[in-house]
Amino acid sequence: MKLSYKEIESLSNQFGTSFYVFDVHKLRDNYRKLHTAFQSRYPNLIIGYSYKTNYVPYLCKEMDSLGAYAEVVSKLEYDLAVKIGVDPKKIIFNGPIKSCEDIKEALDNESLLNIDSLYEMDHVISYCIDNPDRHIKIGVRLNFDISRSGNNVLQEGYEKSRFGICVANGDFEHVLRKFAEIENIIVSGLHAHFSTKERKVESYCSITEELCRIAKKYRLDTIEYIDIGGGFYGELPPAFAAQAPSFDDYASAICGVLNREFPYENRKPYLILEPGISLVANVFTFITKVVETKSIDDQFFVVVDGSVHNIKPTMHKRNLPMHFFYSREEIQEICHFHLVGYTCMEKDYLAFDVEGKLPAKNDYISFENVGAYTIVFNPPFIKERPAIVAFDHNSYIQIRKKETLKEFLHEDLYLFS
Repeated sequence: MKLSYKEIESLSNQFGTSFYVFDVHKLRDNYRKLHTAFQSRYPNLIIGYSYKTNYVPYLCKEMDSLGAYAEVVSKLEYDLAVKIGVDPKKIIFNGPIKSCEDIKEALDNESLLNIDSLYEMDHVISYCIDNPDRHIKIGVRLNFDISRSGNNVLQEGYEKSRFGICVANGDFEHVLRKFAEIENIIVSGLHAHFSTKERKVESYCSITEELCRIAKKYRLDTIEYIDIGGGFYGELPPAFAAQAPSFDDYASAICGVLNREFPYENRKPYLILEPGISLVANVFTFITKVVETKSIDDQFFVVVDGSVHNIKPTMHKRNLPMHFFYSREEIQEICHFHLVGYTCMEKDYLAFDVEGKLPAKNDYISFENVGAYTIVFNPPFIKERPAIVAFDHNSYIQIRKKETLKEFLHEDLYLFS
């Protein structure tokens, strides 16, 4: 998808001076590459798209049409999946907080349910006792050590993951014993998801190997799926200058483990992946208009009608890949400048120390790789959230309108008098 100044100006006139563009074709391409990489090596595959990464309904509906399951971590996300028409049997319900009512609905609908804590076990047992004629299948999210040679691989340097039911302290065995007392329940899946610093292939091998080892140790002949979570790298822009594993790299290693551990075709469990970033990060672009360029002492500040919240809500200091669209043709002198946003916060920098032609009023700037977590973390702060426009089959469709005061402070939620 290539844009010109004229095309952006036309979109701006329709949808506002700041907006997102969603490349639907690129999303399909990402999904098919991931699916092919894994299914060509291990046919029993389920891809569950991680809703929390970006739950724009139009995107989620597209994922459903491609064959992806909906991986959700809250009742809100569960309800969204149902609302857009996802078969509840194709919903994977994860997350650390599930009420008794949430679990009942998921089990009534035969969704894939992975319990995260012991209190959920109690809710499941109560449901089974109340529904003796139902045969219930449950997945268990496990917590175990994935450090390699004593090196911690978790994000932010955390020594332990806070999620899942601990294997080392006997909690998982306790769950198995309690479930064994109930005739109408089986453990049908083992799940693990760890947020690692470097997303290395080796980490996913460790996770897969450990889940297989646990399944065999406890003789879980009822296992129908091994769910290794998400967090994979997708395609990275050249500007990131990072060597990331490809989908084929991940698939070759992970599927190699499963084919070795489950050599017989009729005994192979399903492999479940829960990708988010790898599918949607590079399918969204944020476009914003230059309001003014100001000079303060020896520095240039380019003020745009967007904010750091629109492109990197964690406010990290790395510059994203960006492109400039100039309204005038004359060559400008190359200089250094900062791109700053509309909020009243000093730290609202969209980019630092950029080298290039100095933008001026009415120029546009696009920021790439803003599809993962940016939309869902974007707060309604000072200004309304911008429109989202999908590009598909050489045409544009607005899939989220620019907010107005009515949506910003909804009358059904707030008291105005």
